[in-house]
Amino acid sequence: MTIPAERLDQIAHRFAELEARMASGTLEGEAFVQASRDYAELEPIVRLAEQVRTMRAELAELEGLDDADPEMKALAEEEIMRLRNALPETERALSIAMLPRDAADARPAMLEIRAGTGGDEAALFAADLFRMYERYAAEQGWRVEPVSMNASDIGGFKEIVANVAGSGVFAKLKFESGVHRVQRVPVTESGGRIHTSAATVAILPEPDEVDVRIEDKDLKIDVYRASGAGGQHVNTTDSAVRITHLPTNTIVTCQDGRSQHKNKEKAMQVLRARLFEQQREATQGAEAEARKAMVGSGDRSERIRTYNFPQGRVTDHRIGLTLHKLDEVLAGPGLGELVDALIAEDEAKRLAALGE
Repeated sequence: MTIPAERLDQIAHRFAELEARMASGTLEGEAFVQASRDYAELEPIVRLAEQVRTMRAELAELEGLDDADPEMKALAEEEIMRLRNALPETERALSIAMLPRDAADARPAMLEIRAGTGGDEAALFAADLFRMYERYAAEQGWRVEPVSMNASDIGGFKEIVANVAGSGVFAKLKFESGVHRVQRVPVTESGGRIHTSAATVAILPEPDEVDVRIEDKDLKIDVYRASGAGGQHVNTTDSAVRITHLPTNTIVTCQDGRSQHKNKEKAMQVLRARLFEQQREATQGAEAEARKAMVGSGDRSERIRTYNFPQGRVTDHRIGLTLHKLDEVLAGPGLGELVDALIAEDEAKRLAALGE
């Protein structure tokens, strides 16, 4: 996509204005914080825009050279070829950098994994997925903190919710939402038959408290006695918490900690994330519909990926990508390849939509 010179001028002008405002010393508090965010977002775009401008100027100069000197002509033609090859890629990188960003991309996220069809085997798979995301997060320098979990009798998770904190968490993980399917011989299967099980993953951007205002009158809070897997670690006090947000009938439970106060705090954290996502879906409207057309809706009922153990492969059905490196995906590094491919597909489709 060729970006007009006038658009490059606008980018440079906007950045210069922003730099001047920040250097003036007149910005304080929230205004300074917002200006700093704008500056950080615009800086890589400005660098790419300047690269494009420089390459175009060099190309125009070389193409206008007097070709009387054969040696100079040969050198110029070589440099012209290099610039003609490199310029489209730089312009594409700039176009991608200029694509509208989801306002939640830079936020931390709430990771929710629930065992689906498949009983104990589905719960074990949910635990495998959680470990995969933990390892991937460690590679990215993110911090994963479990918020709530409901363990199964044989070591899996019926449900686990965790906070993933770090830079650009939601931007990288948002395409993980949906149904993940596993095909393998369960440890409980004596006949060696392959079973198919599933777990659902939801990635929700985590809001600040100011993003979601929750009135006490809109909450119904129940406390009850928590129970652990197989009857172990059963609390003797009513520490488990169930919070119902009455206007939306959103229900969150937390029984992971032994403190009722801590469980309530964690449940409120999850509730805010779910209500924030509902707000985002309601306000984004047409934009949300367009996003669904990219690489999947993120709907938890949509099967997005299959992990086939007998063949050692992982297939992402949205982009038709199969990797024959199941162990590497579950270990973290291979997941990065899938994440990058999904982001690239989303960017390519959004660029194509702009050109229509």
